[in-house]
Amino acid sequence: MIKACLFDLDGVIVDTAKYHYIAWREIAKELGFDFTEQHNERLKGVSRMASLDILLEVGGIQLPQHEKEILAHRKNEHYLTFILNMQPDEILPGAKNFLETLHQQGIATALGSASKNAMTILDRLQLTSLFDVIIDGNQTAKAKPDPEVFLKGADALNINPKHCIVFEDAEAGVEAALAAGMKCVGIGSPEILSKAHLVVSGLDKMTIDLLSKLQ
Repeated sequence: MIKACLFDLDGVIVDTAKYHYIAWREIAKELGFDFTEQHNERLKGVSRMASLDILLEVGGIQLPQHEKEILAHRKNEHYLTFILNMQPDEILPGAKNFLETLHQQGIATALGSASKNAMTILDRLQLTSLFDVIIDGNQTAKAKPDPEVFLKGADALNINPKHCIVFEDAEAGVEAALAAGMKCVGIGSPEILSKAHLVVSGLDKMTIDLLSKLQ
């Protein structure tokens, strides 16, 4: 029986990937190299510091930890300038309606995101009240595909992982959901998200009937 749905943020509820990419591209430019959209694919579902490590690898640059922390902070400042201007019309199609439907059906909801800015984004989008539990990068130490973020979400909801379904747009996120012992709905490409139990193009394609078939 499905008792809870856990959602990644970027690419599932809202598309902030474009803002992350622009911010990382600015950091790469400061370091003297180009960071392409193809390079950026490797950052999906990855924590900020792990993303910086990938970016530095692309640029062939090695830095001491304290300099890496300065760069990660600067990237976040670039990113914040974008998300502080976000509006509710940037919610991805169907996301708000599906969250409201889950609440009406008595199904618990949780956010499970690596983003340390998740609360800021949800507040800007006026979605905070639609999540019973919010687990973000400020409460986790391990990045996906480690299942920590989803297991913490299930624990906070006091619901057994086997009764949870995760919605993810990244391969690492799908692997995290499976490692947590949860069912997973992929949002995006069936080729990339082939390990998910079901793949749809967006939450506008999700219904309670489709959800019930995953039990």
